[in-house]
Amino acid sequence: VQLQACGGGLVQAGGCLRLSCGASGRTFDTARTAWFRQAPGKGREFVAAIIWSGGSTYYSDSVKDRFIISGDNAKNTVILQMNSLQPEDTAVYYCAADRSRRTAYYSRDDAYAYWGQGTQVTVSS
Repeated sequence: VQLQACGGGLVQAGGCLRLSCGASGRTFDTARTAWFRQAPGKGREFVAAIIWSGGSTYYSDSVKDRFIISGDNAKNTVILQMNSLQPEDTAVYYCAADRSRRTAYYSRDDAYAYWGQGTQVTVSS
């Protein structure tokens, strides 16, 4: 599976951005896709995940009620709609995917085998 993330940019606090993660290759058995982010000097942080079987979605407490993750049925595209952005949302955002059906690990970055290259999101105050 190859992943390509895009849609980052510079936005003022309170604004919104829409990130897209395009998947190619063997996608039919992808079990879950997620977004993580990494701010300067910090570790990689879970943002949101979608479990393809059933369509359940999960969010970190820091983005819940502001971000929305969605995807198409073919598992080719995953969107992260980010609303009410704050300076603390500034980071490089990565999409990740895995075939494992151990959905309990959706928030762990070591539970994803496939990663996109990352896209920068900068929120100014």
